Amino acid sequence: MMMNSGPSGDGSGRAPITPQLALRVATLGGIAFVLFAIVFFRLWFLQVLSGDEYVSQANDNRVREVRIPAPRGDITDRNGDTLVTNRQGTVVQIEPGKLPAGHTELSALYVRLGKVLGMKPVEISREVNKQRRTLPYANVTVKVDAPRTVLNYLQERKRDFPAVTVIDQNLRRYPHATLAAQLLGTVGQITEGQLKLKRYKGVRQSTIIGQSGIEYQYDRYLRGRDGAQLLQVDSSGGYKGELRRRQPVPGSNLKLSLDLGLQKVGQSAIAQAGGGNPGAFVALDPRNGEVLGMGSYPSYDPSVFAKPISQSAYAALNSQANGAPLFNRATGGLYPTGSTFKVVTALAGLDNGLITPSSTITDSGCLKVGIQSFCNTGKVANGTVDLQQAIKVSSDVFFYMLGENLNGLKGQQLQSWAHKLGFGRTTGIDLPSEGTGLVPDRQWRADIGAKELACEKKQKKAFCGISDKRPWSVGDNINLSVGQGDLQASPLQMAVAYAALENNGKIVKPHIGMDVEDSQGRLVQQIDPPSARRITFPGGARDTLLAGLHGAASAPGGTSADVFAGWNQNRYPVYGKTGTAERPPHGDQSWYVAFVPDPVKPIVVAVTIENGGFGADAAAPAAREMLSQWFYGRPGKLVRGSSTTR
Repeated sequence: MMMNSGPSGDGSGRAPITPQLALRVATLGGIAFVLFAIVFFRLWFLQVLSGDEYVSQANDNRVREVRIPAPRGDITDRNGDTLVTNRQGTVVQIEPGKLPAGHTELSALYVRLGKVLGMKPVEISREVNKQRRTLPYANVTVKVDAPRTVLNYLQERKRDFPAVTVIDQNLRRYPHATLAAQLLGTVGQITEGQLKLKRYKGVRQSTIIGQSGIEYQYDRYLRGRDGAQLLQVDSSGGYKGELRRRQPVPGSNLKLSLDLGLQKVGQSAIAQAGGGNPGAFVALDPRNGEVLGMGSYPSYDPSVFAKPISQSAYAALNSQANGAPLFNRATGGLYPTGSTFKVVTALAGLDNGLITPSSTITDSGCLKVGIQSFCNTGKVANGTVDLQQAIKVSSDVFFYMLGENLNGLKGQQLQSWAHKLGFGRTTGIDLPSEGTGLVPDRQWRADIGAKELACEKKQKKAFCGISDKRPWSVGDNINLSVGQGDLQASPLQMAVAYAALENNGKIVKPHIGMDVEDSQGRLVQQIDPPSARRITFPGGARDTLLAGLHGAASAPGGTSADVFAGWNQNRYPVYGKTGTAERPPHGDQSWYVAFVPDPVKPIVVAVTIENGGFGADAAAPAAREMLSQWFYGRPGKLVRGSSTTR
């Protein structure tokens, strides 16, 4: 009997596979094959083609790079005497990326670290948060100049202090403390904003850079190139050993034109002669503009910036109540100049034919213009004076007359000559900032009024703070003729102007940097002095002015003759001018500007002292101290003048 083979017809008893089912099976099989192929080729790529790369990355996980900061170059004076150098200090830092994630663990770490460093945990936390806001990925400096015992303790207990690292870092050292502090400047950690500047391209976070003064101006030479230490660590970050080290390249040394002896005497002299009042001085070589000395009083010790400085300490250094020690009065202090400006008025009068070297006037003690009288100090009458005598005795009336007559000329000739001599503009000194000053004129006065009117219109007020919104008057020009009124100039500008008298018309650009040298003292680059402008003096003007300036410092009746009593005028003739400027609500500004045209070592000195009184009382004695040091190698006895002439 034949049995039934079933529905499939093949005797298996199974139903036949439909085309739809076969398609599904084939699709699933294809997908599985593709997925298997992807996994296979991925494994092949990782193990065969990229194996070396991942082995390298695995090795890198065991390596940590620790930056070795390059020591900054030294700064020396023209004779090689050290002004700024380095010393080793221990710096404790925290690596933010390695801090414990949990609050409890983090707090415990700060407590342990605080006990070692002698700091409160909250102080550490505050410092970490503050610095991370500024530079999120940089190491946070917690303690600078920690004792060496701290270094040893932390390195022996690395597992107890995760994220804490200790490095040796070169800290700036100032052998002469406050000497030339504003000029030399400060250093500090680079800020987030500075990292974006072109001048710091390639500089890494947490790098120490120059922040002010010479340190800032010549930072690219002084900074050097950092090295690195490659360390091997275990999976928990524990130290296993050093793999290799790339030594840092020290910064170059910088030689300045300053003379250390002159700098010391200058700073001491303005402090002593000024009775503790703020002041400043500048000493130049009139041939090329080399700055031989520059100081501002009061000063400060820049080593305070070698470590993180508190806001209160920084505020104290800027406080007017403390004399604003951070402020460089030599380049940024802007004051009316008093009678030291009279040489400018004389040149303007001679150039425009208002006077000749031999012209005379009768100085009766006062000049009346309209209803206003302009008088000499104490209304002293000097009688008949020519230009030379007017400079010698500092006759205000002589220059009041010139100021009145110059006001009527086209082109504001007094202001024009002031600009020629460098007033109302920067000198171009190689420092990051200096004051422009002000030579008031008709346009300036009109701009003041326009600003006041615009403010009143915008604010709908009758007065916006400018009390002197009036047109230019002849009185303004008269005041300017004797360095009073709204004129503002710095000691540096005065030194440049008088240098032009000494060198017969060259307006030098003062500069401080001289040479860049390597650590072995070999010359890397000579810093050439910038080119100078030239002006032409009217015929006979320079000789007449020189005669008046020399008489002022040497002849009976000269405004600074008493100060230079006993000075060897034959060997080192002094050409000097006192100045006493009214500066309400402050006391009188004391000025003295002088030069000695020595063929070997000529010098120009400008000194000013706030609230110092007459020029012969404070500024001139300080200048004599500096000249004595420059020519004789020692400061003389402080000699005050008895003149009461402004």
